[in-house]
Amino acid sequence: MVYSDKILIVENNTETLLLLKKLLSINNYETNEAENVIDALKLLKNEIPAIIISSWSLPAVNGPELCRIVKSDENFKTIYFIILSSKATLNDRIAGLDFGADDFIVKPVENQELLARIRTGIRVHNLQNELKKIEHDKALLEMACTIGHQINNPLSSLMCALNSMKFDYLKVGQNEDFDIIEKSISRIKNLAADLIHLKEPKITDYIPGTTMLKL
Repeated sequence: MVYSDKILIVENNTETLLLLKKLLSINNYETNEAENVIDALKLLKNEIPAIIISSWSLPAVNGPELCRIVKSDENFKTIYFIILSSKATLNDRIAGLDFGADDFIVKPVENQELLARIRTGIRVHNLQNELKKIEHDKALLEMACTIGHQINNPLSSLMCALNSMKFDYLKVGQNEDFDIIEKSISRIKNLAADLIHLKEPKITDYIPGTTMLKL
C-alpha cells in the first residue's frame, strides 16, 4: 500500500468527471478516477491519496457510505474527504458531515472554491500525517527506553555473578570462555544504552518485507 499526494475523484457522471480531472490537472494535481465505490476501494488497496472528492449520488453505494467505509479504516483516516452534492439543505450537509466527511460542497461547483478547499485539505492532511509520525516516534522512543532498562537490569546482575565466578575459573586457565562472555555482555550493554538514549528513531530495511529500528 503506497501513500501519495494524489486526489481520487469518485464520480459516475462522465462530463463532471472529465471537468474535475481537467481542472485539477491544469492546477498541477495528479488524480485517479473511479465511477463507483467498488472501483474506488480497489484503487485504495494499491494507493492511498491525500484527498478524495466524491459525488453524493453514486450507483449502488453512495458517497457518504464510501466516506464511512474510508474513515473506519485506520489506514485511510488521514485522507481528506470532500463530498460534492446537489443536495443543498442544512440537513443534507449535516448528514454528510455525520458520515465523517471533512468538507461538503454544493453542485454546481465553483472552480476557485473547490481549489481553495483542496488546498485546505492538503494542509490538514499533511498536518495529520506529521502528528501521526510524532505519535509513532514517541511510541518507539518509549518502547526502546523500556526495553533498554529491562535488558540493563538483569545484565547488571549477570555481570556481578560473572565477576564472582571469574576468579576461581581463571586459576585453572579457563579465561577464553570468559573473554567471549564479557564481549557478548559488553555488546548487549551497549545495545541497552543505545535504546535508552535513542533520540530520533529511524526505520531501516532488514530483509525484504521486514524493517527494523536503526540504532
